[in-house]
Amino acid sequence: MIRQTLRVEDAVNKILCHDMSRIVRGEYKGPAFKKGHLIKATDIPDLLKMGKEKIFILELEPGEVHEDEAGVRLGAAGAGNEVVWTGPSESRVNLYAKSDGLLKVNVPLLEAINDLPDVIFSTLPNNTVVKEGDMLAGTKVIPLVVPEETIKTVEDLCRQAGSPVIEVVPFKSYKIGIIITGSEVYKQRINDAFGPVLNEKLGTMGQEILRIEYAPDDCELISKKITRMVADGAGMVILTGGMSVDPDDVTPKAIRLSGAQVEKYGAAALPGAMFMLAYMDEVPIMGVPACGMFFKITVLDLVLPRLLAGERVTRKDIVALAHGGLCRGCAVCHYPNCTFGQGS
Repeated sequence: MIRQTLRVEDAVNKILCHDMSRIVRGEYKGPAFKKGHLIKATDIPDLLKMGKEKIFILELEPGEVHEDEAGVRLGAAGAGNEVVWTGPSESRVNLYAKSDGLLKVNVPLLEAINDLPDVIFSTLPNNTVVKEGDMLAGTKVIPLVVPEETIKTVEDLCRQAGSPVIEVVPFKSYKIGIIITGSEVYKQRINDAFGPVLNEKLGTMGQEILRIEYAPDDCELISKKITRMVADGAGMVILTGGMSVDPDDVTPKAIRLSGAQVEKYGAAALPGAMFMLAYMDEVPIMGVPACGMFFKITVLDLVLPRLLAGERVTRKDIVALAHGGLCRGCAVCHYPNCTFGQGS
């Protein structure tokens, strides 16, 4: 890299080699002069007000890459399905979701990239539910110029990884069967409060409810309803209530009796500790404890999006929820802009 330093007064008719930022507290932060700008005499007062008494003129040597080109190549290398990138702006390239879905981050690849000298690639947490247009990541290099070999290494790592740094997996469409358990609801002693909660939650994710059925605290009857739901085309079954260790809470036993293979009973996430996940062949069967009726966000909101993205959630995945699985119980819920579920 050949760098020439000129007094600002001597830089008229020279071309800037990098963006020059202007910051006005509370009002503006961005480039006042962009790379490639032809400096004019009328620019000198503004440059001096920005503290730019000297101007850097840059000439690249073979084997070097300018920060803008580096940012573009990093963004292109790291973007997977349903991800677009824009920029560069002040050498930074941002990556955005092209569709609603679940953000998947290849964490080992991300860490390998950031372990390289002068490279920055920062993302939202893995398994974040995103909407079309959401910013997912930002990437850039630190200096004005980096060796070509550094950028090639990133591109090679991405090619060899088998999956991109980030991608958005759109949600699949399922017919979801819901079984509300509890004799008090079945015999209409109290109104069903769980059905409306699930109806709203699933509706916001574009899912169709096959039907809602009610069952008393009868293990055999509940198990028959599960198998009938699956036989009738349910791609997922959610059972609510009856998940504790009380003698009359028989939903976990009913799930086992149905023939579903239990992946995990009990989740290290609060609220939602008595959650159960099982599979009847490829159909997920979930037992959701009563907290799902009272709390806006529970363990269901951490597991459900992954299932809707077509992922087979395992015992190991549920165990991993322990890190970050504690809800702070804020007076006003800010999820997902909080720590709940972020550790896994």
